[in-house]
Parts: sequence; structure tokens; C-alpha cells
Amino acid sequence: MTKAYLGIDIGSISTKGVVIDEDRRIIARSYLWTEGNPTEASKNVVRELESQLAEGDEPVEIVGAGTTGSARRLVGAMLGASVIKNEITAHAVGTTFLHPDVRTILEIGGQDSKIICVSDGIAVDYAMNTLCAAGTGSFLSSQAHRLGVEVEEFGEVALTSKKPANIAARCTVFAESDLVHKIQVGYAREDIIAGLCNAVASNYLNNVGKGKKIAAPVVFQGGVSKNAGVVHAFEEQLGMPVAVDPDGHLMGAFGVALLAADAGPIEGAESGPFTGGAFDFEAMLDFDFKTREVEGNKLDGPALVLRETLPSGVYETRLYRYDGVIMEEYTLADAPYEPGKATPIVRSSVFDFSYRDGLLTIVTDAGEASVALRSAGGEQ
Repeated sequence: MTKAYLGIDIGSISTKGVVIDEDRRIIARSYLWTEGNPTEASKNVVRELESQLAEGDEPVEIVGAGTTGSARRLVGAMLGASVIKNEITAHAVGTTFLHPDVRTILEIGGQDSKIICVSDGIAVDYAMNTLCAAGTGSFLSSQAHRLGVEVEEFGEVALTSKKPANIAARCTVFAESDLVHKIQVGYAREDIIAGLCNAVASNYLNNVGKGKKIAAPVVFQGGVSKNAGVVHAFEEQLGMPVAVDPDGHLMGAFGVALLAADAGPIEGAESGPFTGGAFDFEAMLDFDFKTREVEGNKLDGPALVLRETLPSGVYETRLYRYDGVIMEEYTLADAPYEPGKATPIVRSSVFDFSYRDGLLTIVTDAGEASVALRSAGGEQ
């Protein structure tokens, strides 16, 4: 019986999954469209992985799982995952395992893109795109549809261009306007497509890669890495080779599967697919949930106020719930306090907090921590 580990990367456009054995080799892989339904997409990925494993020569028992991506917490609950990590960590772990000498990781996905700088196998710096999706997979898909070309054919068509068009792609709206203009004045389709590939690389380097030291060896991954035209554009603009791993589009899932393997088999699960020890595919596929929206318009319960005396004055850290959201404010003690009208720092990693018998307990995505407070009257 082969013991294995499952990793799933749930993105806004696509959902990826891999199963690795104890030697960290990928023995099953899946890449499907998310289509706005991460739970169903994850179930379909698991079905495909199960089918591939069933065709193998030796029975496989999945003993651990991890998730990453935008819906990692939800799908992590479905899987009973022992590891739930952000995309930066997952991509860095997966890439450095396969390419130990990598110095720069370029990644372009469906709606986001990121750069990770690596030194001695450790991620030391990174950046992601902010609000604009210009130059991502969804941008290329929409332009391919406009040009009547399958996005999978984009790269090969781009490589046939002799004189790429100059496309303004710093903004999706401007890029589409420029594209329409180029079509109207008679530019060849392959030149427009090559121009779009060049614009994707240029937009990435001038935004996501701005201020970053891009050192060789460079590895390009994410769904867009399968576009030969964009790979060529990066090599031209960087003046160095850009490697693309055959499983580069699965690197997030592979990385989190490696982390699950490092964590070891899941033991003692009281509910979920790992209740019996090994992963139960049917239990995961039977998982269902309903989203419920709760609205509020006032402060939910008392605020917890912690005071700190510094040379510059007395400061307060105030934790409270407002409209069902955990809020944190850090202000001068004499600053006016109007619940819901202040400008709080919203910490999505803080799930809950409580104060009882001089003990402050805060629950975050990293776990639960308790601190004994010396002053009385913590709740106000």
C-alpha cells in the first residue's frame, strides 16, 4: 500500500490538485476551471484524482492533505486538511523542491500575479498585483475571445509574428481600446497577439516586478506560463533564459502537498474525510454547506481595551466586534471613540477574542494564544 498526500490549489479561475507519494513524486494531477464554484470544482478535482489513482498498479492510501489559494480555508474544511497555507509559501516550497538553485519565481494566474525572490532556497521577498487584472490569465482569455482564437493557441500564433504590434496594456480598458484600434486599421492577427504577449510581460515587470532584483535562474509558472509567446517575451525583456516546469501550473498544489507530507499523517480526526485514518473520498464528496449572511448595525458586545504607556503618550489597543467583524484600533488614549465610525485596522486573521479572570485569549489563523494581563478591568 502506497501512502500519499493530497494538495489542492483553489484559484479564482482554475482549481489544481496533485497527489504525491512518500518520495515526493507526483502520481496523479488535475487542472479544472473553478467556474465560480470552488467547492464543486474541488470535488471534481478529487474525483479525477481518485480515478487516476484507481488506474495505477498499486493501491494508494492518502494519509494527509493541504490546501492553498483563494478558497483554501473553505476547501481545507471540506478535506479536513492538516495544512492550510498562502499561495506565496506554497509556490516557493514547490518550486525550490524541483529547482533548488532558483533565484526568481515569476507567476501569473487567472486574476493575480506574483513575484518571489529566493536566496539559498528561502523566499526573502515577494510582491503581488494589487487591484488591476491587466496582464493576467483572464485578461488574455478575454482578448483571445475578441480575436476569435483559442487561448491555448495564443503562444504558437504569437511566435509566427515578424513585427509585433505595440499594445498599451498597463490598464485592461486601455488595452482593449488599443486592440480594437489595431484591428480596425488592419494589423495582422499574429502581430496583435504577439503585441499582447509582449504587453503582458512588460506590464508584469513594470508593476509586480518593479523594484525587485530579478536574478537568474528564473522559473516562470502559473497558467500563463503555458503561453510560449509570453515566455519568449519575458526572455527578450529580461535578457536571460526563463525556465518553465512541465508542472508549473500545478506548483501551488504541489507545494502544499509537500508541506502536508512534512506534517505527516493525520491522526485522531474526529470528523471529516480522515476520521478513519485514510482519506475517504466519498465523505469529502458528500460535504455540503450553506452560506448565511448576517447583518448588524451596532457594536456587538463590550470592547476590550489594552493600554500601553510610551514616551510619546498613552496608547490604546481596542478589540471589538462591529457588524459581526472583529476590529482592532490602535490610537492615542484620549482620541474620540465612536464605534463603527472610526477607521479601524481590520485584521481578517483574528477570528475571536475573550477576556476572563485576567486572561486575554485571541484566536487567529496561526492558532490560539493567551496572555495574562496585570491590570484589572479588561472589559470596558
